Amino acid sequence: MKRDSKRRHVFISHHHKDDAEVDKLMRLLSRKGYDIRNSSIRAGPANQARLDKGLVKPEVIRRLLRMKISWAGTVVVLVGRETHSRRWVDWEIKQAQKQNKRIVGVWAQGSTEADLPKNLEKYADAMVGWKSDRIIDAIDGKLDNDDWQKPDGTAWPKRDITRVKCQ
Repeated sequence: MKRDSKRRHVFISHHHKDDAEVDKLMRLLSRKGYDIRNSSIRAGPANQARLDKGLVKPEVIRRLLRMKISWAGTVVVLVGRETHSRRWVDWEIKQAQKQNKRIVGVWAQGSTEADLPKNLEKYADAMVGWKSDRIIDAIDGKLDNDDWQKPDGTAWPKRDITRVKCQ
């Protein structure tokens, strides 16, 4: 087995208040031997304050996010209680769709059902619970639109959505 065969390049879209959940997700997958390379933005306190005060122009943020999403093979959306209300998360999902990236939703550990970001509902290829094997299968494209799960791992009701991939 090649040394990097368990390496995955992802962009983890999340609400910044869920940074600790991103760390848990990385640890969960690393315990299975995966080397997850995450290109998402993790602002420290000083930079987060600048972002919160609107001191960074939106076009600068969009350009940076486009580059980071472009680098990733898959965009993973970590869904917590407030994720659906985050405009940047919804923008990142739409950008991933424009770049023809695989989009995978993952319920945050211990979460109960929460509203999904609108663009995740529209464009996600899979939605899975907090189980490492399911997450990796979703990232690797082994799960599709018929394999959506609720936070507890039970099947999501069948969704009647036609997806079209841009060429």
